[in-house]
Amino acid sequence: MSDYIVRAMAADSQIRAFAAVTKDVVETARKDHNTSPVATAALGRLLTGGAMMGVMMKGDKDILTLQVKAGGPLQGMTVTADSKGNVKGYVGNPNVCIPANSKGKLDVAGAVGVGFMNIIKDLGLKEPYVGQVALQTSEIAEDLTYYFATSEQVPSAVGLGVLMNKDNTVRQAGGFIVQLMPFAEEKVIAKLEENVQKINSVTNLLEEGHTPESLLEKALEGFDVEISDRVPTQFYCNCSKNRVEKALISIGRKDLNELIQEGKDIEMNCHFCNTNYTFNVEELKEILRRCK
Repeated sequence: MSDYIVRAMAADSQIRAFAAVTKDVVETARKDHNTSPVATAALGRLLTGGAMMGVMMKGDKDILTLQVKAGGPLQGMTVTADSKGNVKGYVGNPNVCIPANSKGKLDVAGAVGVGFMNIIKDLGLKEPYVGQVALQTSEIAEDLTYYFATSEQVPSAVGLGVLMNKDNTVRQAGGFIVQLMPFAEEKVIAKLEENVQKINSVTNLLEEGHTPESLLEKALEGFDVEISDRVPTQFYCNCSKNRVEKALISIGRKDLNELIQEGKDIEMNCHFCNTNYTFNVEELKEILRRCK
């Protein structure tokens, strides 16, 4: 498998951890949305974090949505993921182009801007779980770390990275999430903090040839690591012409009639994968006939 997520436990189950390589996921998103390098990096980080958080969920039909609502030129991002490693997402402004930051790197924080992140988990209950946190750095990894600590009360370390080639294709993408269980001992906490502080760049590690397994070995150095699962991950959108038809039915007879009267084909776009679906007048009439 090219892109995949590993799930692991360490230190006698005092630590749970996830790591992923997501180069193909992020490159698919870049192609579908024709994103600029800084938009690719921002969306790629959120897709990687979302994919790992998705596989944390238990149910086959559970859905996670991450929404970044902020004032930067990127105009926000939305990512959704399921428990099987499928993830998809889009940015508000795929063409955003701003100067590099003070370190000469893509300025993800500047593109995202100041704002909030909503975390919505639809677990098949009456109401979805909704958490909201203010963005701390707008670099995504630190913002997810803050979310876990404040909304879920789980001390976590999140590392995410996307590296671009000179031709603006994706060279590397991946990340890790390491979490302490409530019964973690002080010495385990101290050792984990020491390990995480040594990791200065996920993309540097990926460039050195690290896999999800060896990323976790790095983060969990000195602990017995037990990998429990490997899950393939992919950029996958479940849209179809049939699903878009249902959306058209939902707008109601009056609006459908108006579209038919105009006598032109209409085009509907899926935000997540940027696929266009065309409906001619005859198809619209057929949809109207089925509309109650």
